[in-house]
Amino acid sequence: MDGIINVNKPLGITSHDVVYRLRKILSIKKIGHTGTLDPDASGVLPMCIGKGTKLAEYLTAKDKQYLAVLKLGAFTDTQDASGEIIESFDVTATEKEICDTVKGFVGNIMQIPPMYSAIKVDGKKLYELAREGKTVERKPREVTVNNIEIKNIDMEENIVEMLIDCSKGTYIRTLCNDIGAVLGCGGYMASLKRTKSGRFDIKDSFTLEKIEKMAGENDFSFMVSVGEALSEYEKIVLADKNAQRVRNGIKISVEGLNDDEIYRVFDEQREFLALAQQTENGFMIIKSFYGGA
Repeated sequence: MDGIINVNKPLGITSHDVVYRLRKILSIKKIGHTGTLDPDASGVLPMCIGKGTKLAEYLTAKDKQYLAVLKLGAFTDTQDASGEIIESFDVTATEKEICDTVKGFVGNIMQIPPMYSAIKVDGKKLYELAREGKTVERKPREVTVNNIEIKNIDMEENIVEMLIDCSKGTYIRTLCNDIGAVLGCGGYMASLKRTKSGRFDIKDSFTLEKIEKMAGENDFSFMVSVGEALSEYEKIVLADKNAQRVRNGIKISVEGLNDDEIYRVFDEQREFLALAQQTENGFMIIKSFYGGA
């Protein structure tokens, strides 16, 4: 059993909890996720099954989309609603000032990773240090916010609902915190739902309960094949002779390919074999998916 499952992770459980649940449902050990979602966040969590785990590095690198609620008027120590309020303010910003400030965060921006994150410093995760009451220096990182669509502003509740398209590694908690800082009234992330991760959309996702029910009925249509999960790459089909050479690790030549472009490689029986790239040194296999577990 190999492929990707577009799981709709509920609130209150960790990404590792999802792995554990799927191992029990599918009776398979080789399962991994493609980017952690905190227990306080819900939404799209693509899960790699069997040979699909070889895809993890390609799926985690994709852009993400989030529906976030920013609460203005305070900072918290975790930059979200789970933390303790460390400073409160009156919100005097106008709706226009809020809109203008939010739009100012679109583009390439620098973020300082929050202390409550899984980044490691000297072998220890930042959130472990934070729980010990320690704060360490973190270097700013460049991330890209492709777009922020303001869905709603409630001036009475001081809430801003935003749909955010961004690059891998963007901390939405930190984005909310920084917007509040620029407005001068503080801000933290009140809720978060991931609505897209690469090609995986929440409208096509499956709850764990639905997956368990379907698997119990021997219906595995919730699984996306490894080849299909990489559909953004152009497909090429090799004749049997060249396909066998690829399986045996023998270098081949393929005409008519664009330099540096990545391709999905299939044999004539539609078996997905590899990802490959045309380089100055010829046709190179960069990730194989045949043979083994």
